[in-house]
Order: sequence, then C-alpha cells, then structure tokens
Amino acid sequence: MKKYNVGIIGATGMVGQRFATLLENHPWFNVVALAASPRSAGKTYKDAVGERWFMDTPMPAAMADIIVKDASADVEEIAGMVDFVFCAVDMKKDEIKALEEKYAKAECPVMSNNSAHRFTDDVPMIIPEINDEHMAIVEAQKARLGTKRGFISVKSNCSIQSYVPALSPLRKFGIKDVLACTYQAISGAGKTFETWPEMVDNLIPYIGGEEEKSEQEPLKVWGEIKDGKIVKAESPCITTQCLRVPVSNGHFAAVFVKFENKPSKEEILSIWKEFKGVPQELDLPSAPKQFLNYFEEDNMPQAKLHRNLENGMAVSIGRLREDTQYDYKFVCLSHNTLRGAAGGAVLMAELYAAKGYFD
Repeated sequence: MKKYNVGIIGATGMVGQRFATLLENHPWFNVVALAASPRSAGKTYKDAVGERWFMDTPMPAAMADIIVKDASADVEEIAGMVDFVFCAVDMKKDEIKALEEKYAKAECPVMSNNSAHRFTDDVPMIIPEINDEHMAIVEAQKARLGTKRGFISVKSNCSIQSYVPALSPLRKFGIKDVLACTYQAISGAGKTFETWPEMVDNLIPYIGGEEEKSEQEPLKVWGEIKDGKIVKAESPCITTQCLRVPVSNGHFAAVFVKFENKPSKEEILSIWKEFKGVPQELDLPSAPKQFLNYFEEDNMPQAKLHRNLENGMAVSIGRLREDTQYDYKFVCLSHNTLRGAAGGAVLMAELYAAKGYFD
C-alpha cells in the first residue's frame, strides 16, 4: 500500500489528539498538516495544546513542532499538502457542514468524526464491517459538489457502535423491535474527571440529541442506495435512553431485541463468533482480528477490563439470555474514542484507501 499524506482538522481537541496518537506510527498515513481554531493557528502543536493534552501516551514527537494552521482560513493550503483529512472540529453544525464541503470542493476528501453530515442523503455514514457498500454513494456526492476526487464520509455516533455491530448480523432473522439503554463515558463529552468534577459519583439521565441519533442512525447504516441517495431502512423500530455515567472511557449498552423469526441462543453465539467484515478480509491495519467478542461470565464485559480489547477496536458482548417481553436481552461495550470516534474514522479511511478512493 502506498503512503498517503494526511491532515488533522481540529487537532487540539480530545478526538483530534486521539487521531494524533493513532496516526503516529501508522503504516499507510503520514501526518503533515494540523489545523485548529484561529487562536491556535501559528503556534506549534505542543504550544497550542499546552496543558490540555488528554491522552495517556505522550504527544507524538514528530508532530509536536508542526505549526498549526487555521482550519477555516487555510483550506486551500492544507488541501494542497495532503491526500485527505480527518475532521474533528468543535463548531456549530452549520459551520461544520460548510467547512467540510469547503475541503471537499478543494478536492480534498474528508473523513469526518462530526455529526453535521450524518443525515446528508449522499454522504455515507460508515461502520466499516457493516455497510462498506455505502461507499459507492460518493460518486453521486461528487457530482453534486462538482468535484473529481473531493468528498465527505462520516463515521456514526459513538454510542451505536457498541450495539449496532451486535445486531447487524442478526438482521436476517427479521429484527422487529429494539430497546437500547446506553451508559456513556465522560470522554464522549470531551471531558475528564479533572475537567468535569461534577461527574464524580454522579449519573446524568440526559445527553442532548443523543437519543434521536441512537434511534435514527442505525436505520441509515442499514439503509440502501437508491437514485443517488441513501434511503434509511424502514425497520426495526428502535427506542433508546442515553445516560452519562462516571466512567472515563467506554460506552455500554443494555439491549433488548424482538425478532420475526426467533433464532436460538446457540445460533446467535455462533453468528457473533464467526462474523467478519471487509476490514478483516482485507486485514486492514486498524481492524480487530475478532470484531465481536462474547464473554460467558455473568459479570462481563466490564469497561475497565475490556474497553481496550484489540487496541480498543473490538466490541465486547455478554449476558445473552431470553427476556419476558422481548425475545432476547444482552449487553455490549465499545471504546468510545477509539472504535467509536478516531479509531473508527481511521479504519474507515483505511477502507477507502484500500479501495482506491484517494488515488
């Protein structure tokens, strides 16, 4: 695989920092540009971040002295330096939409961690193991934007990446109804316990906009391309409640599911064990070898023990059992800033690279 020069837009924030650590020794992607807000522009990356380095590992030495560019003002310059960019900016939704389209129209593909374009009809929202076929929609998007190689692709909400991967291979049994309660780590809000002491020994039963995303985004992931648009799946009916819990990293979900044709427990466990997607078939650098991992113990999986499974890119499942109102219930866990955010976007980019979309 050839090497690609890449940029990180929104490099100083928590997800941008995670991108930096993941890309430090990446075999395919070489970071040559970092960009952030005007207040960071013109400073070295280490000076722009200052005391706000949130990662457990040190800032990549090769990036520390890169001069940060202005994410909005320097689009053309950045586009001329890179083959594509990762985007994780903290701006208003309309501003993010405009910024990402500006990069795309500068013939710079955008791998977005932001939610702004998730419901744009011709922007694919990719979970690489599940809906790689949606990548084909970028040809319709490029026609709309008037570009030759510039396009936008987004990753899904971090919380649905705990339970949608577990449900996806079971759709052949006709999933009718899903109830999912998510218990989401504070890093999902870009916070640590140091910056959000109110979360210590606390639980907040509301995360703005999260329930709508959790109920609607899976339907786009499971949708199909028709007439240059991604049309959402009509089923299943999904209802959710999303809670913020005092955990540093790792989003949990308690899932209840009803089928048209109820499978046996043994069938479900076998399907989860054998499930592979295109990233596993292509042996992409960030792909987990075993995507779905089931734990037999009643008290597993646990955020602290299993969120980093396969470098934080695997999904952990447990407690599959029959339910009195639904057919089955189970729990799921994924690392929200790895599989759910930057890591998922890096894997998405690897998939596009392997398929030649950046050439």
